[in-house]
Amino acid sequence: PTGRETDVGSGLDLAAPEGSYVRNWWSGTVVETIDDDRCGTGLVIKSGDWEHVYCHMQGYVETIAGVRTLVDRDGGVLVQQGQQIPTGARIGRVGMTGRTTGPHLHWGLVYQDEWIDPATVIRAMASS
Repeated sequence: PTGRETDVGSGLDLAAPEGSYVRNWWSGTVVETIDDDRCGTGLVIKSGDWEHVYCHMQGYVETIAGVRTLVDRDGGVLVQQGQQIPTGARIGRVGMTGRTTGPHLHWGLVYQDEWIDPATVIRAMASS
């Protein structure tokens, strides 16, 4: 809920203490740095046919040397669009940017341009 309307997005909202580090799910390339009213500060990382979307992180996006960059100096995080990110690397910290009612990470998955419920992927990984 955000005000008078309910906003249901694609993905999982993972509650965590503000400032907790967010780690990359799977190695890939940063294809987008996000800075908008809804997602807040975030990233899209492409791994083969998959894109993973991270929203509501701390910091902001600025252009450094002509490259859009997620900047969270207090957390020691600088992530540039086009950068290769290994699995498990710190890519940001949980925040409250964008449309949110409390600190959390919004994590979404897209497979071949179709949104996939991340819980389905997690359950499949756990059972294999």
